[in-house]
Amino acid sequence: MENTQWDLWVEAALSRLQSLKLLRSLRPICLSSKLRREKPTATVSGKQNASISIEDYQVFDNIRKWDRSSVEVYMSETTFQKWLHDVPSSGDDTVGRDGVEDDTVAGQLEQSKKLLLFSGNDYLGLSSHPTIGRAAAKAAQEYGMGPRGSALICGYTNYHGLLESSLADLKKKEDCLLCPTGFAANMAVMVAIGNVASLMAVVGKPSKNEKIAIFSDALNHASIIDGIRLAERQQTVVTYVYRHCDMSHLNLLLSSCTLKKKVVVTDSLFSMDGDFAPMGELVKLRQRHGFLLVIDDAHGTFVCGENGGGVAEEFNCEKDVDICVGTLSKAAGCHGGFIACSKRWKQFIQSRGRSFIFSTSAPVPIAAAAHAAVTVARKEAWRRRAIWNRVQEFRTLTGISVTSHVISLIIGNEEKALEASRHLLISGFHVTAIRPPTVPPNSCRLRVTLSAAHTAEDVRKLTTALSHCIKFQDISIRNSKGHAKL
Repeated sequence: MENTQWDLWVEAALSRLQSLKLLRSLRPICLSSKLRREKPTATVSGKQNASISIEDYQVFDNIRKWDRSSVEVYMSETTFQKWLHDVPSSGDDTVGRDGVEDDTVAGQLEQSKKLLLFSGNDYLGLSSHPTIGRAAAKAAQEYGMGPRGSALICGYTNYHGLLESSLADLKKKEDCLLCPTGFAANMAVMVAIGNVASLMAVVGKPSKNEKIAIFSDALNHASIIDGIRLAERQQTVVTYVYRHCDMSHLNLLLSSCTLKKKVVVTDSLFSMDGDFAPMGELVKLRQRHGFLLVIDDAHGTFVCGENGGGVAEEFNCEKDVDICVGTLSKAAGCHGGFIACSKRWKQFIQSRGRSFIFSTSAPVPIAAAAHAAVTVARKEAWRRRAIWNRVQEFRTLTGISVTSHVISLIIGNEEKALEASRHLLISGFHVTAIRPPTVPPNSCRLRVTLSAAHTAEDVRKLTTALSHCIKFQDISIRNSKGHAKL
């Protein structure tokens, strides 16, 4: 559903930027290499194709041996003991550090501790996928690391444009803007939204009635919070924090707010609690109040939805999400962030989003790898089925009503959480205790994340180890009204 009022406001802000000659443009450059033996570039969705064919990407129909490297890790005995006794470390005891020979590293690995990783964000196990690695290697061999500059100067290439096109298609949006990280993407969106008010102000700074009202979930990610705070410093927004996933509270705040320009921003899947935003109710409120709906789909992209389109696809409300922020450093197994939106919003954010404007563009091999990851994630649908099977198995084995691959087992005080984490460490599992200030006092927890690279046996062993250090019936876990299909 179109948000006509907000479309008019951002269009007016763009016109104002143009009159001030402050519109910034992306001007793709094509890379050259003496080693290059490719055919001339083609065009995909109006953007130059960096001689990449989707058919070049090899995909597989089930788990392979390399997938296990995304969940099996090694830790030196020194690091292991420091973690066991909660001793601070600066990472100077890493296996294989200081340029030692390969055979020495192999010897160190034999003497180190092997752990099964249940605390990472590589949800589909794509970080070790050979197709994605080959895409990065090919780009690096042909072009090196690519232009070293911001996207608005010389860092935006045909590779970046191709990746943006594939992400826009995944998210069912007109366009997409790459950012150096997901954190930077959220910052850019929030600051740009605040700039709509400053550009449309009749005189000087926005008056009280000209400001933008931002309604933010109480448990939103730090990058959203920091972006809002920066907008507040520019005196362009008024912030309302609603109780976590409490749509009655949000509706009350929206109804009592007299400001015309309203924005609701929320994580789609909350990273520290593992619950989904109530997307259906948010859509109904959007229809009633006409606000701009912004979601951070960092933990849902590629995992949720039939095609991996994320939480909005899962709940069939892609058209009702105006701006979708995502990351390539979690389920894609690569690095970077992105903003999927309309063309006018892209042009506005690239002109006013400071964390985008003043950051160096992603290296070309990273963009090439991420593009391969988008294709692989969509085609290897078995990975999504596998991760939701693991969620179902965890729920069956523990009796805990988890709803996603991010499982937050709230234990309570800090010592109990640390003790449980130590027990799991000794048992061969990498699961960290999450403590303040990341979470509120007395809500310390074990944050367990499941991956498509985990097996049913891995989950069985983990739950057995968990049962020896916590009582499942005593575990508190937050649930929202929305849940994904298992």
